[in-house]
Order: sequence, then C-alpha cells, then structure tokens
Amino acid sequence: MSGVRLGVVGATGQVGTVMRAILSERRVPIDEIRFFASARSAGSTLEFRGTAVVVEDLATADPRGLDVALFSIGADNARTWAPRFASAGVVVIDNSAAFRLEADVPLVVADVNPHALRSVPRNIIANPNCTTMVAAGALATLHRLAGLERVIASTYQAASGAGRAGVRELADELARPGLEGLTFDGRAVDFGAPRVFPAPLAANVVPLAGSLVGDETTEERKFVDESRKILELPTLRVAATCVRVPVFTGHAVSVVAQCREPVDLALLRRELSHAPGLRVVDLPTPQEAAGRDEVLVGRVRATDVVDHGVAFFVVGDNLRKGAALNAVQLAELVTGVRSAPTS
Repeated sequence: MSGVRLGVVGATGQVGTVMRAILSERRVPIDEIRFFASARSAGSTLEFRGTAVVVEDLATADPRGLDVALFSIGADNARTWAPRFASAGVVVIDNSAAFRLEADVPLVVADVNPHALRSVPRNIIANPNCTTMVAAGALATLHRLAGLERVIASTYQAASGAGRAGVRELADELARPGLEGLTFDGRAVDFGAPRVFPAPLAANVVPLAGSLVGDETTEERKFVDESRKILELPTLRVAATCVRVPVFTGHAVSVVAQCREPVDLALLRRELSHAPGLRVVDLPTPQEAAGRDEVLVGRVRATDVVDHGVAFFVVGDNLRKGAALNAVQLAELVTGVRSAPTS
C-alpha cells in the first residue's frame, strides 16, 4: 500500500482543523481521506490538498475500509463511536480522556514510548492530555539519565485548552477598556460573569483548570496518572497544580524533579537538545512555542530542595504538539507510512 486510508472524526473542530493542516504540511501519503462530524456540519465541504471533501455525518457513516481514524470529539462521544470504528477494523487514535487509563489501551507519546504500540488489542490508541504531552519528553530524558523519584509540577495552561469558547472569552475580556485600572484595583473592570472559566482570565491567573474532584482537579489527576503510565513508573510520586493563564495557545509546565542519582547538568542539556521533539532554548515562552512542532525546554538548573534535584521549564503548542501532531505521528507509526520531507 502506497498510502493510508484515513479518517478525521471531529474534522470541523478546533483540534480537527489542526489535524487537517498537519496532514497536508507533512505530506502524509494518503490514498483516501474522509471527514466526519456531527449532523450540524454534515454535507458541508472542507478543502484538502486542493480537493473539496464532503463532511459525513458521524451518526450514519460506515467507517469500513479505513485503516486509521483520528478522533477529536470529546470523551463521551468517543466512548460511543470509537468502539464502532474499532470493530470495523479501523485503528482509532483518540484525543479524549475516554480510554487513556484503561490497561489494554496504549497511551503513547510518539517521541517517548512508541514501543507501546506493539500491542493494540482493542484497535484503540489514546493520545495523552496536552499538558502531560508537553512535559513527557523532558521527564523521560531525565529519567533515562538519573532515574526519576518525584515530580512536582505547576502548569500554566492556555485558554485554547478549553476550546474555541475559551479563546473567545479571553479575547472578549482583553478587549474591555481600562485594563490599566487593574493596577490599583482588581475590581476596576467589570468583566461580567465568566462562562467558560471559573473567574475572569484576562489580566489574571486562575488556579483551577478542569473541574474539582475532591481536593484535586481533573487536569491535575490527568497529569499524575498519565505521566506514570507513559513513563512506565506506576509508583512515581507526582504532585501537580494546574493553573489557567491569559494566553491563547501554549501550555507550559514548571517542574522540580527529584532523581535517584546525581545529575550532570551539562549532559542533561545535551541529551535534551538531542531528544526527538524537544528544542533547548534560553527563554521558552508560549508565543515562541505556538505554531511549532517542538516542545521548548529551558531554565534547566540544579535545586537543593530535593535530593539530586533538577528544575526546568517546558512549553508547547497545546493544539499542535499537545494533540494534533502526536495523533498524526501515531497514525504514521501504526500504518508504516512515511511523510515526505517538507520544503
């Protein structure tokens, strides 16, 4: 087979749009492309490599004949439709949290644990949470060099992690006049009642990303559980505080890690610079990361607050690297296709 027969489920959504762009940019060899969405979008057309492709209604479409399908439709819908595609012989790469922690579903970062793809018993592969994905490469590199024992993470998560509605809410708030008045009075601007976030996000930080379950948020639990599964360290001690910040795209994570052995910082920086999917920079920022395939790593330094401690800062495009790109890379791995080099 020269190319792959591929479907994008949720093709009109925020991540689906980025998936379509990456498939074109990487020039993935494709024999057939099909786009699926809800009935509301069915019948519309999307351009792909100069051809208008009709969007199919997910509820009535027959997925047979596809090799792989990239899913970005949320956990509830994925639980309904991913098994249907999988039972038709299609390998599903799901971007939601629906299957990530199930023992017989591999949870894979293409640059970190591709060996987990050796067994896909249910024809379903899980894409990690975008924040976990950003941190995974650097954590895996550090573990390989010195053995991870403890990870303390603070995340700085962009508005686009809450979808297009989150982006619109932040943009609307930033457009309010008189923001400089917040210098002396946090109530100087009336942002109105937020709809997406638990507090106004503009000119603010909100230390609650996801929804509360007990003392933790769902985002914090994802970071803990998914890091353990990807790194194959089920007893790794992980603590995370997930914070929403007034950035449109680019999730960042500040990490303090305790290692089993002393860390040679020069060697660590060298290994990080050679690790696939990572780029070592002096000052990693969301604006610099947005639109890039690489995760940016910087501020690498020793810390004595834990034994054999290392601190660093990572940031990556949560829509691109944190979701769409990894899904495309996994599709390439499971089908054996090779993307043509980009010009």
